[in-house]
Order: sequence, then structure tokens, then C-alpha cells
Amino acid sequence: MSASEKSNITRVINEYSRRLRGFIRKRVSNEEDAEDILQDVFYQFIGNTQPIEQVTAWLFTVARNKITDRKRKKKPDLLEDLGVQGDDDLVFDWTDIFFDESENPETSYLRNLFWETLNKALDELPAEQREVFVLNEIEGIPFKTIAAEKNVALTTLLSRKRYAVLHLRERLRVLKDELLNY
Repeated sequence: MSASEKSNITRVINEYSRRLRGFIRKRVSNEEDAEDILQDVFYQFIGNTQPIEQVTAWLFTVARNKITDRKRKKKPDLLEDLGVQGDDDLVFDWTDIFFDESENPETSYLRNLFWETLNKALDELPAEQREVFVLNEIEGIPFKTIAAEKNVALTTLLSRKRYAVLHLRERLRVLKDELLNY
């Protein structure tokens, strides 16, 4: 790489870093993802062998595409994600009571209360959301299998499960608050 190419790359990075970071940060959920995407944009810029007529448009288009790719690759919400973060930034994790090997009345009560609340919350969901949550999370059936059996788009299933998890998370947060403030 020639000195003029290096100088041009440095100039572009210095000139566009702040604007691109702000553009990306508004569209992703956290700073780490924004930095990763910004780095990917500049990595693609450095590796590009084709002439770029409008650098600004090219950089922002690549950034938008990277953001879209990141959102598509986002892992679906899981039962483990139903842990609820409290005001003190400590996470109340329901899985702790499932793996507690002591069989004491308190643990049994909490397990029963969890399943009772979860079942009631599942009953409140629309049938499509409940079905995809139960099939994927409780029965362990992969999304691709569900999509093929139900003849429904994978993205639709992911969306339905996401809404189900959001509702369930809220219901379990209420239960946690009741237990901790009792």
C-alpha cells in the first residue's frame, strides 16, 4: 500500500469516525455493538479494491447493511433470558431454583410458584406466540423444524417468540418483585 493510499485511509477514518459512530449508535442497543460495526465498516473500506465515487454514501450504506446483518443474526430470546434485573443491578435468575439440589419446602414452593405463574402467563398469550414458545423453548424443537411443519416464515416465528418472552419476562418480574418485597 502506497503512502498516499495510507494517508487517504487515515483521512477518511478521522473525518467520518464520529459521524458514523453516532449514526450506528442510534440504531443498535449497546456501545460494544456500535464499535464492532464501525470497525467492520472501516475494515471493509480498507479492503475495498473498487473505486468509490461518493465516500460518504458508501460508508453510510455499508454501516446500514452491517446494522441490518447484526439484527438478523441476533440470537432469539431464551428461557434463561427471563432473569429479571433489579434496581441494584443484581439479576434474579429463576434457573437458580431449578438447579438447587436441596429439597426443602422453600425451594419446592418457589418452583411450583414459578411454573404456576409461567403457565398462567402462557395462557394469556395469543395462541401463535404460546405455541412457538412452548415448541422451541420447552420442547426443544428447532425453529427451522417448526417453520417447516407449520409452513411459517422463520422470521415470523422469531418475532412471535420474542413477544412471548417479553410478556413472560414482565410477568416473572412482577412475581419476583412480590417475592422480594413481601
